[in-house]
Amino acid sequence: MLKLYGYWRSSAAYRVRIALNLKGLAYRQVPVHLVKDGGQQRAADYRALNPQQLVPLLVDEVNGGARIAQSLAILEYLDEIFPVPPLLPVDPVARAQVRALALHIACDVHPLNNLRVLQYLSGELGIDEEAKNRWYRHWVEQGLAAVEQGLAVFDGALSLGQRPGYLEACLVPQVYNARRFACDLHAYPRILEMVARCETLEAFRNAAPEVQPDAQ
Repeated sequence: MLKLYGYWRSSAAYRVRIALNLKGLAYRQVPVHLVKDGGQQRAADYRALNPQQLVPLLVDEVNGGARIAQSLAILEYLDEIFPVPPLLPVDPVARAQVRALALHIACDVHPLNNLRVLQYLSGELGIDEEAKNRWYRHWVEQGLAAVEQGLAVFDGALSLGQRPGYLEACLVPQVYNARRFACDLHAYPRILEMVARCETLEAFRNAAPEVQPDAQ
Protein backbone atom coordinates (compact mmCIF):
# COMPACT_ATOMS: atom_id res chain seq x y z
CA MET A 1 0.00 0.00 0.00
CA LEU A 2 1.20 3.49 -0.87
CA LYS A 3 0.51 6.21 1.65
CA LEU A 4 0.69 9.87 0.60
CA TYR A 5 1.04 12.58 3.21
CA GLY A 6 -0.09 15.83 1.64
CA TYR A 7 -2.23 18.93 1.71
CA TRP A 8 -5.06 19.54 -0.72
CA ARG A 9 -3.70 22.87 -1.94
CA SER A 10 -0.03 21.93 -2.05
CA SER A 11 1.31 22.14 -5.59
CA ALA A 12 3.93 19.52 -4.83
CA ALA A 13 1.38 17.06 -3.44
CA TYR A 14 -0.85 17.82 -6.43
CA ARG A 15 1.99 16.70 -8.74
CA VAL A 16 2.26 13.38 -6.97
CA ARG A 17 -1.50 12.78 -7.00
CA ILE A 18 -1.47 13.29 -10.78
CA ALA A 19 1.43 10.87 -11.23
CA LEU A 20 -0.20 8.21 -9.06
CA ASN A 21 -3.43 8.57 -11.01
CA LEU A 22 -1.67 8.44 -14.38
CA LYS A 23 -0.13 5.14 -13.33
CA GLY A 24 -3.42 3.83 -11.99
CA LEU A 25 -1.95 3.21 -8.52
CA ALA A 26 -4.09 2.90 -5.41
CA TYR A 27 -2.95 5.01 -2.48
CA ARG A 28 -4.20 6.27 0.86
CA GLN A 29 -4.05 9.97 1.63
CA VAL A 30 -3.01 11.27 5.05
CA PRO A 31 -3.81 14.99 5.37
CA VAL A 32 -1.16 17.31 6.80
CA HIS A 33 -2.72 20.77 7.17
CA LEU A 34 -0.07 23.38 6.40
CA VAL A 35 -1.88 26.20 8.22
CA LYS A 36 -3.99 24.68 11.00
CA ASP A 37 -2.39 24.27 14.46
CA GLY A 38 0.49 26.46 13.39
CA GLY A 39 1.24 24.08 10.54
CA GLN A 40 0.86 20.36 11.18
CA GLN A 41 4.00 19.71 9.15
CA ARG A 42 5.92 21.10 12.16
CA ALA A 43 4.37 18.67 14.66
CA ALA A 44 6.75 16.23 16.31
CA ASP A 45 5.09 13.12 14.89
CA TYR A 46 5.34 14.39 11.33
CA ARG A 47 8.89 15.73 11.84
CA ALA A 48 9.87 12.21 12.87
CA LEU A 49 8.61 10.94 9.52
CA ASN A 50 9.94 13.81 7.43
CA PRO A 51 12.60 16.07 9.00
CA GLN A 52 12.20 18.46 6.04
CA GLN A 53 8.77 19.38 7.47
CA LEU A 54 7.29 19.59 3.99
CA VAL A 55 4.70 17.76 1.94
CA PRO A 56 4.39 15.51 0.10
CA LEU A 57 5.84 12.41 1.69
CA LEU A 58 5.29 9.01 0.12
CA VAL A 59 5.50 5.89 2.27
CA ASP A 60 5.73 2.59 0.40
CA GLU A 61 4.58 0.06 2.97
CA VAL A 62 5.17 -2.87 0.61
CA ASN A 63 8.80 -1.88 0.07
CA GLY A 64 9.89 -1.93 3.71
CA GLY A 65 8.07 1.25 4.62
CA ALA A 66 10.39 3.33 2.44
CA ARG A 67 9.84 7.05 2.96
CA ILE A 68 10.40 9.31 -0.05
CA ALA A 69 10.26 13.09 0.31
CA GLN A 70 10.30 15.75 -2.43
CA SER A 71 7.77 15.50 -5.23
CA LEU A 72 10.18 14.99 -8.12
CA ALA A 73 12.04 12.28 -6.24
CA ILE A 74 8.66 10.61 -5.69
CA LEU A 75 7.83 10.84 -9.40
CA GLU A 76 11.19 9.28 -10.28
CA TYR A 77 10.65 6.54 -7.68
CA LEU A 78 7.20 5.72 -9.04
CA ASP A 79 8.58 5.50 -12.57
CA GLU A 80 11.29 3.10 -11.45
CA ILE A 81 9.15 0.87 -9.23
CA PHE A 82 6.05 0.96 -11.47
CA PRO A 83 7.50 1.53 -14.96
CA VAL A 84 4.26 1.04 -16.93
CA PRO A 85 2.90 3.41 -18.06
CA PRO A 86 6.01 5.60 -18.03
CA LEU A 87 6.03 9.23 -16.97
CA LEU A 88 9.14 10.11 -18.98
CA PRO A 89 9.95 9.76 -22.70
CA VAL A 90 12.23 6.94 -23.82
CA ASP A 91 14.32 9.19 -26.09
CA PRO A 92 17.22 10.66 -24.07
CA VAL A 93 16.90 14.13 -25.59
CA ALA A 94 13.15 14.34 -25.03
CA ARG A 95 13.62 12.96 -21.52
CA ALA A 96 16.20 15.63 -20.70
CA GLN A 97 13.97 18.36 -22.14
CA VAL A 98 11.03 17.19 -20.02
CA ARG A 99 13.18 17.07 -16.90
CA ALA A 100 14.62 20.53 -17.61
CA LEU A 101 11.16 22.12 -17.87
CA ALA A 102 9.83 20.22 -14.84
CA LEU A 103 12.87 21.23 -12.79
CA HIS A 104 12.43 24.85 -13.83
CA ILE A 105 8.87 24.77 -12.51
CA ALA A 106 9.63 22.81 -9.35
CA CYS A 107 12.99 24.38 -8.41
CA ASP A 108 13.04 27.88 -9.90
CA VAL A 109 9.41 29.02 -9.98
CA HIS A 110 7.49 27.20 -7.26
CA PRO A 111 9.88 27.77 -4.31
CA LEU A 112 9.60 31.55 -4.69
CA ASN A 113 5.82 31.42 -4.28
CA ASN A 114 5.57 28.54 -1.82
CA LEU A 115 3.37 28.99 1.27
CA ARG A 116 6.25 29.35 3.71
CA VAL A 117 7.86 32.05 1.55
CA LEU A 118 4.58 33.99 1.31
CA GLN A 119 4.07 33.62 5.07
CA TYR A 120 7.57 34.98 5.71
CA LEU A 121 6.98 37.93 3.40
CA SER A 122 3.75 38.93 5.12
CA GLY A 123 4.70 37.87 8.66
CA GLU A 124 8.38 38.53 9.29
CA LEU A 125 8.90 41.26 6.70
CA GLY A 126 5.50 42.91 7.10
CA ILE A 127 4.77 43.08 3.37
CA ASP A 128 1.16 43.90 2.65
CA GLU A 129 -1.18 41.65 0.67
CA GLU A 130 -0.97 43.65 -2.54
CA ALA A 131 2.84 43.71 -2.54
CA LYS A 132 2.97 39.98 -1.72
CA ASN A 133 0.70 39.21 -4.66
CA ARG A 134 2.88 41.33 -6.95
CA TRP A 135 5.89 39.29 -5.81
CA TYR A 136 3.99 36.10 -6.60
CA ARG A 137 2.84 37.20 -10.02
CA HIS A 138 6.28 38.53 -11.02
CA TRP A 139 8.07 35.23 -10.44
CA VAL A 140 5.30 33.04 -11.80
CA GLU A 141 4.88 35.04 -14.98
CA GLN A 142 8.64 35.20 -15.55
CA GLY A 143 8.93 31.44 -15.04
CA LEU A 144 5.98 30.55 -17.25
CA ALA A 145 7.39 32.71 -20.04
CA ALA A 146 10.44 30.43 -20.15
CA VAL A 147 8.26 27.30 -20.02
CA GLU A 148 6.15 28.65 -22.89
CA GLN A 149 9.25 28.89 -25.08
CA GLY A 150 10.47 25.47 -23.93
CA LEU A 151 7.22 23.79 -24.97
CA ALA A 152 7.94 24.64 -28.61
CA VAL A 153 10.01 21.44 -28.89
CA PHE A 154 6.85 19.36 -28.45
CA ASP A 155 5.17 21.00 -31.46
CA GLY A 156 1.69 21.04 -29.94
CA ALA A 157 1.85 17.48 -28.58
CA LEU A 158 1.91 16.36 -24.98
CA SER A 159 5.25 15.38 -23.48
CA LEU A 160 4.64 11.70 -24.31
CA GLY A 161 3.02 12.36 -27.67
CA GLN A 162 -0.63 11.58 -27.02
CA ARG A 163 -0.13 11.06 -23.29
CA PRO A 164 0.78 13.39 -20.42
CA GLY A 165 3.42 12.50 -17.87
CA TYR A 166 6.14 13.99 -15.70
CA LEU A 167 6.05 17.45 -17.25
CA GLU A 168 2.29 17.87 -17.14
CA ALA A 169 2.21 16.67 -13.53
CA CYS A 170 4.35 19.72 -12.71
CA LEU A 171 2.79 22.21 -15.11
CA VAL A 172 -0.89 21.79 -14.26
CA PRO A 173 -0.51 22.56 -10.52
CA GLN A 174 1.61 25.61 -11.29
CA VAL A 175 -1.03 26.96 -13.66
CA TYR A 176 -3.71 26.21 -11.06
CA ASN A 177 -1.84 28.42 -8.60
CA ALA A 178 -1.22 31.10 -11.20
CA ARG A 179 -4.96 31.34 -11.83
CA ARG A 180 -5.65 31.44 -8.11
CA PHE A 181 -3.43 34.52 -7.81
CA ALA A 182 -4.92 36.16 -10.91
CA CYS A 183 -1.79 35.95 -13.06
CA ASP A 184 -2.26 37.05 -16.66
CA LEU A 185 -1.79 33.89 -18.73
CA HIS A 186 -2.76 35.19 -22.17
CA ALA A 187 0.87 35.30 -23.29
CA TYR A 188 1.26 31.53 -22.86
CA PRO A 189 -0.91 29.79 -25.51
CA ARG A 190 1.18 26.60 -25.57
CA ILE A 191 0.86 26.25 -21.81
CA LEU A 192 -2.88 26.90 -21.87
CA GLU A 193 -3.41 24.36 -24.64
CA MET A 194 -1.43 21.67 -22.85
CA VAL A 195 -3.19 22.30 -19.55
CA ALA A 196 -6.63 22.32 -21.21
CA ARG A 197 -5.95 18.89 -22.73
CA CYS A 198 -4.88 17.52 -19.36
CA GLU A 199 -7.82 18.95 -17.47
CA THR A 200 -10.22 16.78 -19.50
CA LEU A 201 -8.54 13.60 -18.24
CA GLU A 202 -9.78 11.68 -15.22
CA ALA A 203 -6.29 11.40 -13.72
CA PHE A 204 -6.07 15.19 -13.51
CA ARG A 205 -9.68 15.77 -12.49
CA ASN A 206 -9.33 13.34 -9.59
CA ALA A 207 -6.10 15.00 -8.46
CA ALA A 208 -7.55 18.54 -8.41
CA PRO A 209 -7.37 20.30 -5.04
CA GLU A 210 -11.10 20.89 -4.68
CA VAL A 211 -11.99 17.20 -4.79
CA GLN A 212 -9.51 16.04 -2.16
CA PRO A 213 -10.90 14.68 1.12
CA ASP A 214 -9.24 17.41 3.17
CA ALA A 215 -10.30 20.31 0.89
CA GLN A 216 -11.60 23.27 2.87
